[in-house]
This record gives sequence, C-alpha cells and structure tokens, in this order.
Amino acid sequence: MKKQVFEGLSPAEIKEINAETSHYEDKAAVSIEALKIVQKYRRWVSDDCLIAVAELLDISPTQLEAVATFYNLIYRQPVGKTVIHYCNSVTCWMLGSDQIQERLCRHLNVGLGEMSTDGEYTILPIVCLGACDHAPVAMVGDELRLDLTENAVNEIFGR
Repeated sequence: MKKQVFEGLSPAEIKEINAETSHYEDKAAVSIEALKIVQKYRRWVSDDCLIAVAELLDISPTQLEAVATFYNLIYRQPVGKTVIHYCNSVTCWMLGSDQIQERLCRHLNVGLGEMSTDGEYTILPIVCLGACDHAPVAMVGDELRLDLTENAVNEIFGR
C-alpha cells in the first residue's frame, strides 16, 4: 500500500491530525483542531497547508477555508510570535479600547493587523474577550489583561 504524502505538512502535523481524527467518524469534525495544529507549528495557516489539511480530512479546500475564515483565532496571514487581541466590543470601546489600540500600535511601532519588523508582535481586534466587567481588556499571547489604561501598556512591555 502506497503511503499518501500531504505536501506542505510535516510528519508531526500529520501524526497529530490523524490522532485527532481517530476520535470521530467524520474527519471533517476535526477541521478547527487540524487548523490549530498547523498553526501551532507555523503560527499561521498558508494556502498550501490549508489544501493539504483539506486533503487529509477528505473535504474540499473551500469548505475548510470557510471554517478558517469564520474562526477568528485561525490566522491566514503571517503573525508575530505574540498576537495581541484588543477587545473592541461596545463595552470596551465605551471605556477606551480605541486609545489602548492606538497606544499599543505606537508603543510597538506596528500597524493594526501588521507584524512588527522584528517578527515579535501582531495587534488584532477581537469582538469580545468575555471580561466586560474589567473593560477595556486585551489578550497578550495567552494572558488576559484587565482594566487596561494607556499607562498599563508601558507596564505590560516593561518600557
């Protein structure tokens, strides 16, 4: 039996995705998890990787693209090592998230949605982080930062 090669994916990625698919009758049920696995290794999901994952899951690339673009924590463009999601929901907006976003961009010298020149940071808006009682908030990597002020941005980055 010829071993199928999913061009663009590493053996480790394929192994992890296959381990996930073993828990489900329908491989498509693993779509988000498979994309997260690729992103864990590469920080984002390229077109080539998306096509390879679709082949591995026996679904069309169009179906997988629909999943990838719906789920806002799957990155379809390169991002920095640390992704900063600032909440721009109504509550955070009313309490100054625009100023926090501007301060973050200025402090890190990066435009919204862009990767810093050193590859360290990307700043992205997110609809809600579920901490409205501590607005404005941001997720810096995996760490939720509450009750943000413009001065707190300096403290976060030790500058």
